[in-house]
Amino acid sequence: MELRFVAPRLARLDELDTEVLVASVYEDVRPAHGLAGLCDFRLGGRLSRLMHEGFVTSAAGEVVLLPGKPRLSFDKVLLFGVGPRAALDEARFVEVLARVADTLVKLRTRSAVVELPGRQDDRIEPARAAELLLTALGGDVEHDAWTLVEEPAAQEAMEGLRAERVRRQARIPLT
Repeated sequence: MELRFVAPRLARLDELDTEVLVASVYEDVRPAHGLAGLCDFRLGGRLSRLMHEGFVTSAAGEVVLLPGKPRLSFDKVLLFGVGPRAALDEARFVEVLARVADTLVKLRTRSAVVELPGRQDDRIEPARAAELLLTALGGDVEHDAWTLVEEPAAQEAMEGLRAERVRRQARIPLT
């Protein structure tokens, strides 16, 4: 799997040519923050209305598909509920990642723009998030590339970890 990065700015996201955008939302944080909040702004508050009406609960396990176009450059916006903010730990992080990967496979999406759960407010540190991601999905050939939505400092930490993993794997003798 190839990892790419983009800063969490609408102008930068608009430059991408990817079919699906993935964001995570907390059950007890309103309005939505991070990538979901940016999408909500661009969608004229549609996500906030859906949350207020109870259509989007953000409960753990919930997956909601919304149209992105014409206001976003993505055809589909996938929202993954992670439950209450305080309940997001490494186990929940990996659980949501598995659900994201499975959903993208079922949609036959080989690349996506993804905000890792808890990264919108640093609940999971960048290097640890990258380590968990690479461990969970590193060998998965169903996905060509994920473009992770991260600030530049987090991008450096994640890319450094990925590069070190590649170097370690290159040193493993083939038998």
